[in-house]
Amino acid sequence: MNFLSFFLYKKRDKDLFKAIKNIFGFIPKNIFLYKLAFTHSSLSDSKKRIAENNERLEYLGDAILGAIIADYLFKKFPCKSEGFLTEMRSKIVSRNSLNKLSQKLGIEKLIQTQIDINDLKNSINGDAFEAFIGALFLDKGYHFTKKIIINRIIKCHIDIEELVTKEFNFKSRLIEWSQREHKTLEFKIKEEIINGKNKIYLVETIIDSIVEGSGEDFSIKKAEQNAAEVAYNKLVV
Repeated sequence: MNFLSFFLYKKRDKDLFKAIKNIFGFIPKNIFLYKLAFTHSSLSDSKKRIAENNERLEYLGDAILGAIIADYLFKKFPCKSEGFLTEMRSKIVSRNSLNKLSQKLGIEKLIQTQIDINDLKNSINGDAFEAFIGALFLDKGYHFTKKIIINRIIKCHIDIEELVTKEFNFKSRLIEWSQREHKTLEFKIKEEIINGKNKIYLVETIIDSIVEGSGEDFSIKKAEQNAAEVAYNKLVV
């Protein structure tokens, strides 16, 4: 590595330190973990045994985030049913929600990728957020990660009371509306995209032969919900 490359390498480290401090209020110990969290698979070398991208950290962060959110909701709503708690957790950690949260926090500016980050077909922003949680867990431990998620994310950027009343099953609502309005409704898988070892489904909501919404996720069911939400907000709300 020549001097210029070394200088640029160190500058990126400093910029990432500063960004994490500004967004989340703490200083990382192992900056490599966070660099990896913001490295998309489009930049990794497929010939290496363990690819240097954020997919493994995303897997870990998804589990940690889900556990912390479940614990938080369990204590906040001591009299609510399992179904209510599950739906609330889904509202918070859905791919659409995490994509929007990542953009709101400014995480999208930290991501290194060769893919258009605003492309509807990807979930790079949400994936990077989950990978960040994985990196944070490895760097600082569970209790510190829990504190950051609750104090710097949930309390600052998520309106829990609003989520309680927010409609979630948009597919059912859209089906009811289409039947009431005598319209034909269809959910069609437009594309299946390979994302590392995972598959993303891109689904379209078609009403009276017109595409009124589209959504994507790692499961067909959730992709249909995301597509239904777009169409519902466009035609019904």
